[in-house]
Amino acid sequence: MAIFAQPMTLVPLPALSDNYIWLLADAAGDALVVDPGEAAPVRSALEREGMRLRAILLTHHHPDHIGAAAELADATGATIHAPVDERIERADFRVGDGDRVELHAPACAFEVLAIPGHTSSHIAFYGGDGRQELLFCGDTLFSVGCGRMFEGTPAQMLASLDRLAALPGATQVCCGHEYTLTNCAFARTLDPHNDALAARSAEVAALRERGAVTLPSSLADERACNPFLRIDSPALVAALGGSDRVQRFAELRRRKDNFRTPAR
Repeated sequence: MAIFAQPMTLVPLPALSDNYIWLLADAAGDALVVDPGEAAPVRSALEREGMRLRAILLTHHHPDHIGAAAELADATGATIHAPVDERIERADFRVGDGDRVELHAPACAFEVLAIPGHTSSHIAFYGGDGRQELLFCGDTLFSVGCGRMFEGTPAQMLASLDRLAALPGATQVCCGHEYTLTNCAFARTLDPHNDALAARSAEVAALRERGAVTLPSSLADERACNPFLRIDSPALVAALGGSDRVQRFAELRRRKDNFRTPAR
């Protein structure tokens, strides 16, 4: 388990059209950010709170997750921790599965998990101390959903999601996009009698109605609501058919790719 030396403040910073940049800071004002696709939200938060950016963590190479990393590093001296992928040109440290990212300011450490599927080199950063357990999972796991498979196979993506689902239920899922409302609508077409999903859908609708963020979610809630983590549940087996769980997952992802939210 990676340990935080002290309680941290976690802030999702909306960016671009529907991205979140995650900011984690200690009481002294030392901070890190995860997947900064845009500089302005980070700069505003740092200036508003009087924080100092010390580190930048990157989960995968897509421009909406790395676009401002070099600019912020140049402006602040923050170190960039990134997967082994030449498409990410700027990195001070390259990290892969089983590595440990240890930071002195803010004083925290993260385990690196390889979670290919959305991209071939996608990683997650996982850390906590029993009071606050955080998973920065980029675009692999979303609340009530998962990412598209741009480079990986269904078997790879399912294995990555299985790995994340095995983490402690209290883990806070800090993903890269605000997709929860649409994900809930899709999930309910397959799992309409799931009370936990119905409650999550109502909660999310109320949050989005007032422009509030739906994240982070807990991994326990995701296991109860997220169809991509429930591929072996009776409801999903009945909806998707087949005895092969990889084929069921592929069919589930295909249906999500083609899903359109009904017009109101």
